[in-house]
Formats: sequence, C-alpha cells, structure tokens
Amino acid sequence: MALDVSSQPTLRSAPPPETGRRAPARMLLRQGGRLLGGVWLFALMVALWWLLTEHSTSPYFPPLHTILNELAKVWFFRAAQQDLVPSMEHLAIGFAVAGVIGIAGGALFWRVRVAREALTPLVYFLYVLPAPVLLPSFILLFGIGSFMKVAIIAFAALWPTLLNAIDGMRSVDPLKLETARTLGLSPNRTLWSIVLPAASPQIAAGLRNSLQVAILLMVVSEMVASTAGIGYFILNAQQSFESVDMWTGIIVLGVVGSILNLIFVIVERLVLRWYYGERALQQA
Repeated sequence: MALDVSSQPTLRSAPPPETGRRAPARMLLRQGGRLLGGVWLFALMVALWWLLTEHSTSPYFPPLHTILNELAKVWFFRAAQQDLVPSMEHLAIGFAVAGVIGIAGGALFWRVRVAREALTPLVYFLYVLPAPVLLPSFILLFGIGSFMKVAIIAFAALWPTLLNAIDGMRSVDPLKLETARTLGLSPNRTLWSIVLPAASPQIAAGLRNSLQVAILLMVVSEMVASTAGIGYFILNAQQSFESVDMWTGIIVLGVVGSILNLIFVIVERLVLRWYYGERALQQA
C-alpha cells in the first residue's frame, strides 16, 4: 500500500534566534519607543505653550521664550545661591529625618506590642491633621528660621513613611516568621534579616509619597515669614507684579521636583532590584 506523502504534515524549522547584534538593536528600539510614549504629551504641551504665547502682550501670561530667557539670567546666577540652595537644604534634612523616624517607628510598632496599642490612636490623630494648618503653631514654637522649616517638612513627610512601614511589617509572611523562630533567631535578627527586607517595597512607596509631601511643605513654609527659598521667590514675585520671575520660579520648582523624583526611582530600582527581578520572573 503506497503512502500519500503529500498528505503528511511537514516539519518547519524554527526561525533562527536573534543574533547578538540584532537583539540589542531591538531592545534599544523598544526602550526608545517607551521613552517617546512617555514624553510626547509633555513635548506637545510645551510646544502649544510656546505657540499660543509667542505674541502675547498680557502681563500675566508672557511669552514662553521670555520666561526661559529670564530663567537663564536669574536662576543660573543670583537666585540659585540665594533661593535654591536653602530650599534644597531644608528639603534634604526634613526628608531624611522623616524617613529615619518613620522606618524606626514602624520597627518599634512591630517589635513592641504595648507601644503599638498605645500609640496607634495618636498616630492616626496626627496623620489626619493638615500640616499647612499647623504652620502658625510651628512659627510660634520654633520661630521663622531654618529649624521651623525643617521641622514642618519632617512632620508632614513622616506619616506616609511611618504608616507604610507599619503596614508592610504587618503583612510579612507568617511562615517566614515561624521559620525564624524555629531557627532560633532573635527578634532583632528577625527584624533585620526578614521583616525589613520583606517590607522594603512598601516602605519605598511610603518614602516616595513622603518626598512629594516634603516638596509641598518646603514651598508652603517658605511662603510664610521667610526671606529666602523657592516659595519665597514665587510669592514675592507675584506680590511685586513680576509675572515673568514668578513663572520662572514655578518652572524651576517643577524641574527640581521631577529630577528628585527621577533620582528616587533610580535609587529605588537599584536597592530593590531583587524585588523587581522576582516580579519580572512571575510575570514571564
């Protein structure tokens, strides 16, 4: 009996794998596409701003090229030293203090049950208080110097980190804690070896929120009873009817905030690369 060869399925060879040169090229194209997808709307808005205000004679909405020219004159020389540097100092110290206290407080809540039960109502009471409302009381307590600005920034930025640290440590896998007890690890060793690494992604999310709050309170604190800082510069320009200077301060504030957020994301990716690696494997 003859076999009909034409009716048999044919085996097709698999496509050749990407060569060492083509794979990086495709990866670069994908990354370039993501970058363009993330900035096209921003670039479009800037272009529209430029076109719509190019011939503007309004004192409140000056042309964008006028604002950028003034920004280069003011912020690259005089205002950078007088206003930008003090703001960054207050922000850095306040954010660092809030981060340290927030993570340490979360560890205390996890470690000491009595402290957790006693302090939880107080923590949530202080958390719901709007920090800008407390600014007059901070001025009464600490004056109008740098310490007041650092204190209000630290107070406001504390709560996102603290609450995320508490929730992250509470949600640690009980099996890991039971394994640590079985191995005879001390509570402090368990905290450093198991609890903090497991809670670190949520702590990082809290720190990122704290950074945004810290920037907000940096500006607000400098708008009241201050003689230097980005917030002071913007408010003083507005009250002096110097709208071009006011817009330069707003743009500088946006650029500084974006750069700080980008730096935070890069550091977070480096510190938590093990976490993002596990997520990538789970989604593969």
